Amino acid sequence: EVSQSNSSLKKHRSRSIFSPFFCCFRNYNDYRVEPPPPNNKTLSLPPPPQENGSPPKPPAKFLLPEVNIADYGKNCVVIDLDETLVHSSFKPIGNADFIVPVEIDGTVHQVYVLKRPHVDEFLQKMGELFECVLFTASLAKYADPVADLLDQWGVFRTRLFRESCVFHRGNYVKDLSRLGRELERVIIVDNSPASYIFHPENAVPVQSWFDDMTDTELLDLIPLLEGLSKEEDVYSQLQSLRNR
Repeated sequence: EVSQSNSSLKKHRSRSIFSPFFCCFRNYNDYRVEPPPPNNKTLSLPPPPQENGSPPKPPAKFLLPEVNIADYGKNCVVIDLDETLVHSSFKPIGNADFIVPVEIDGTVHQVYVLKRPHVDEFLQKMGELFECVLFTASLAKYADPVADLLDQWGVFRTRLFRESCVFHRGNYVKDLSRLGRELERVIIVDNSPASYIFHPENAVPVQSWFDDMTDTELLDLIPLLEGLSKEEDVYSQLQSLRNR
C-alpha cells in the first residue's frame, strides 16, 4: 500500500509542466518567476535572510492589518492552500469542484481544482475558533480566485501570496515573525515543512493531498485545533504533539 501511494505521489508530481505556477518548491524558471531582489525598495519588509541564516528581524511594517474586533483575543491560524486544502491541475479533471481561468504570458489556461474532503467543515470551524489567514506561495492571480470560490463564509481575514514569502535556499518560506502577531499564539497548518522552516515549533503538519476522496485529515485535525484555540501559548501542546 505504501509503495502504491508513493508511485501515485510521483505520478501526480510529474504530470504537469505547469506545477511551478502554483507549487512553491519546484523549478520556477518555467515561468520566469524570479526570487525577489534582496533590496527591493518597493517592499516595506526587510531583505531575505542570508544563506547562513537565521530569520530576519521583525519588519517595520507587518503583513497583517490590525486585529479585527470580531477576532480580538483569538489565536491566529495560518493555513496553506495547495495540497493542504485543494489540489489543482492544468489537465482536465472530470470531478473538478472549480474551474478557474488563469492568464499566463498572454494565454488563458483553465485550472481544474479539487477540494480536499471535509474542507468546508474544516474552514467553517477554523473561522469560529481563530483569526484565519490564508498564506500560499502560489501566485495571487491563481490563488485569489480559488480562495473566492473555496471560502464562501469569509473565513480568511487576510490572504497572503508568494510576494509575502521570503525566498530562502530555493524555497518560498512563510516567515511568521512578519505577520505582526504574538508568535506563541500563531499556528501554521501546511503540508510542506520547507514553508515553515523558520518556525517549526508553530506547525501542525498535514499530509499532502492530491485526489484521495477517502482522506479524513482535515476532519481529524479539528479536535487538535480546537484545543490549540484555547491555549495562550501553543508551544507546549505542539511540542507534545511532535514528541508522539
